[in-house]
Amino acid sequence: MDAAPDSSELVVTGVPEARWRSKAAFLLVTLAVFALDQWSKWLVEVHLPHLASVRIVPGFLNFTYVRNTGVAFGLFASGGPGGGVAHAVALSLVGAFALGVVLVYFWRTPVDDHLLLTALALVLGGAIGNLTDRVSGGAVTDFIDVYVSTHHWHTFNVADSAITVGLLLMAWDALRPRAARRAHPVAEAG
Repeated sequence: MDAAPDSSELVVTGVPEARWRSKAAFLLVTLAVFALDQWSKWLVEVHLPHLASVRIVPGFLNFTYVRNTGVAFGLFASGGPGGGVAHAVALSLVGAFALGVVLVYFWRTPVDDHLLLTALALVLGGAIGNLTDRVSGGAVTDFIDVYVSTHHWHTFNVADSAITVGLLLMAWDALRPRAARRAHPVAEAG
């Protein structure tokens, strides 16, 4: 009669719970981005009237409360009243699909690939933050207004920043030699 495997064997063999547990620190990054994003948006919504602006760094940075019905940097914004609900639903579905793709990528990424997992955690936190806004209110709260003189970049938020940094880290990771991609490369035998 064979003895039942002890619980330590189950953890080592790649049970899904073990995979999530080993990626918990990266999921905390996702949670931190989401929390900071939602908190900062809440502060703006409570303390700054819509379309109002507060100068933070003269000649460079304002906080300006806008509602973005499009995607990043205002792309695909709805043209006005009438198309709002269908537009918000369509963008929410696209966002949910993209979030699912990133989750699968996160799940399949090896535990020792720290740079890629950090990048994906940033993207996940930002995507969840913006999707939460879109589903709950039909638009995303943006407020970070970076400019030089009269030239303004599109207004964005903490989630957009996390997504951008995450995508830049993913690009950097993809361009690095394969041996440098792992935090602790496996030594070659022999």
